[in-house]
Amino acid sequence: MVEQERIHFLNEGETRRDGEVVLYWMQQSQRAEYNHALEYAVFRANQLDLPLVVIFALVDNFPEANLRHYAFMAEGLAETGVALAKRGIPLQIRKGEPGVVLPPAVRDLKAALLVTDRGYLNVQRKWRREVAEAVSVQMVEVESDVIVPVETASEKEEYAARTLRPKLNRHLDYFLRPFSQITLSEKFTGRDCKRIAGEGLDWSSSEILLAGLKIDRSVARSPWRGGRTQALRRLKLFCRRDLQTYARERNLPTREVLSGMSPYLHFGQISALEAALTVRKYLAGSLREPVEAYLEELIVRRELAMNFCHFNPGYDSYQRAVPRWARESLEKHAGDVRPFLYSLKELERAATEDEIWNACQLEMTRSGKMHGYMRMYWGKKIIEWSETPEEAFKRMLYLNNKYELDGRDPNSFAGVAWCFGKHDRPWGPERPVFGLVRYMNEAGIRRKKKDWPDYVRKWYNK
Repeated sequence: MVEQERIHFLNEGETRRDGEVVLYWMQQSQRAEYNHALEYAVFRANQLDLPLVVIFALVDNFPEANLRHYAFMAEGLAETGVALAKRGIPLQIRKGEPGVVLPPAVRDLKAALLVTDRGYLNVQRKWRREVAEAVSVQMVEVESDVIVPVETASEKEEYAARTLRPKLNRHLDYFLRPFSQITLSEKFTGRDCKRIAGEGLDWSSSEILLAGLKIDRSVARSPWRGGRTQALRRLKLFCRRDLQTYARERNLPTREVLSGMSPYLHFGQISALEAALTVRKYLAGSLREPVEAYLEELIVRRELAMNFCHFNPGYDSYQRAVPRWARESLEKHAGDVRPFLYSLKELERAATEDEIWNACQLEMTRSGKMHGYMRMYWGKKIIEWSETPEEAFKRMLYLNNKYELDGRDPNSFAGVAWCFGKHDRPWGPERPVFGLVRYMNEAGIRRKKKDWPDYVRKWYNK
């Protein structure tokens, strides 16, 4: 059963006695497996002897999203719809803001109650608040995007991974465990599933779904494909081929030993819990070190980002996201001479004097992902090449959110803020431009990353 700590009641509504369905508003956790919110909805449906309907509110103006992101999401939704139908649960996609489409859906479908999942961005909080205020039935939020629920892990914004890690570890034995799907007692037939799903947008093909949306099409689709099948394929390959050398080679950009889970986690197409349990099976012998290194990234670092966005609604603001010590140090050096000053267009086109940075930028714009270590270097150089730290912060968010498949994500916001000192400490000696904020330069990359020529040849010389 779903842990009580994951469950939050968002309004004072009551269960409708004459309700005909339980309604699950799926938004962050776009999957039919390892989904606490879905299983809770099934549990409540069984209690009430009612069938279950899943609804997804599709907006075509999500902040900074474009064709690249919508295509990846649409591929996942098509697969999720099929998986739900096999359980006798129709997926209905309605176009529009959640606050506009959910209240009519509750009325149209005669929902006894409304269940939803949880995301950590301001826009997602706003959506849930608007819906909770507009519906008269009980609305329940079930956290399924993290392993340890955010408020259970900590009651405040944490300073760094070292302060959150012991708090998470205290709860892992309880929360890091498998859970089974619940059989839905009152299922819709295949015909009824198609009928109810057909009252919304056609999700059977990503092309059909995308055709009806007025979205930004300026960024091409990524070669990465969305959906649970792709996520599991990559996870299996990672465990079989790359996990053994992960701890040793994860920072080498051409070794490609990373799991590639971040886009799938971002769109909720795979659960962090399922990924952690899958990798944890290898926690023995010579694989202990790489498994622990991977779980540190998947659990501690990722959930530190969730903690950041949950407790700091200014996560996308330089003044509120960057710690005071770092802002003061960066502003002290705001007048320092920069070696180069590039326009945003020059950065976007990868038109700098630094061929390694250009390779980073082109990896992102062409593929929709950038190697994690190179992403840090990419961000640090933008600070050095911008007139002010605040301008660098805005540029970094713009480029990251526009091109990365996992942009507009707590991990992305935390990663950008990290480049400016968030979740870090002062580093001496004090340097031009950066002050006491951690410094990275091209000479360091050339010295430490012996495979950098291969990385440049792969991305910059195409």
